[in-house]
Amino acid sequence: MSTVRASRKIERAGVNALRSLLEEHDHIVQEIDGGNDHGEDMIVNFTRAGKRTPYWIAIQVKSGKKYKRAHGYAIPVEDHFEDWRQSRIPILGVVYDMKKRELFWVNLTEQLRSVEESPGWVQVAGASVLNSKTIDDFYAEVATYAGDERMRIRAETEEEALAEAVRARQGLDPLTAPNPLYEGLADLALRHEERLKSIRRNLIRSLPLQILIVLMIVAWPYQIRFVEGSSDMSPVLWVSNLYVFLLMMALTIFFEFRAGRVPLETGKWLWLITANFLWLPVMDSDGDSGWWGTFWIWAGVFVPSFGNKLLLITFVKFGMERLRAQRG
Repeated sequence: MSTVRASRKIERAGVNALRSLLEEHDHIVQEIDGGNDHGEDMIVNFTRAGKRTPYWIAIQVKSGKKYKRAHGYAIPVEDHFEDWRQSRIPILGVVYDMKKRELFWVNLTEQLRSVEESPGWVQVAGASVLNSKTIDDFYAEVATYAGDERMRIRAETEEEALAEAVRARQGLDPLTAPNPLYEGLADLALRHEERLKSIRRNLIRSLPLQILIVLMIVAWPYQIRFVEGSSDMSPVLWVSNLYVFLLMMALTIFFEFRAGRVPLETGKWLWLITANFLWLPVMDSDGDSGWWGTFWIWAGVFVPSFGNKLLLITFVKFGMERLRAQRG
């Protein structure tokens, strides 16, 4: 014949004491069958004024001397670390002191989310007594935590809510369930998260450069026709000279952003020059052999020449002053 474990009486003492207290105050208790026990002994649905609330909790109950400490009590984490900290409903730990006939509690989920590795044991303060006098405060604290962490469970029937609570205690959320198609890519991205963040920051900083390149590609044929219709100068050479200057300005802006500065003056001049030299030929794509076309052709020669020199002198001088200040 099978025998009953001697420790079962001690274990049941805590479960029975807690269940009696909760049901005495009209909370709904669903005990978890021992064969399905994955670190919790019961699931509880709080009630207020005789009505169910959307707040559910799962509770691990411990009884016996081995959970007593010099100052309070402790609950072993064992292999439940990830399950308890990732649960979508609060997992609570309750220790029953058989000698004092008192219950003491701790929010295991809250405690374990504050650490990166399993602490082995979670301390239960001797002041965290759970009895008829403190149960209202217990409900208020746990419900507030669940509300702040968006751990509410809403369902039309008690059966649906219980099923959702069971899934939630295992960390299963239909809204965040993995999509197999992208799970591999997500794992790859997670392993290179810091590198991807750096690439993302640089892409944002290079936005002016990206926009400028697109504009230059679109404007290229208009630029060529404008030069051909306005002078005998080589159109490819003229446009290339202008584009090199615009790219130098855009690169300067990009590295200013990387240095943590906002290049207001450089940015203002870049968009002013871009607006004139890229859009005027589009509006007058056949060119102008008169003074208007001649003016812009010569402006397209002198502005890049003068602008490149100004960029070089300005930023080299700035660099010299910075290095001189550093070297004291």
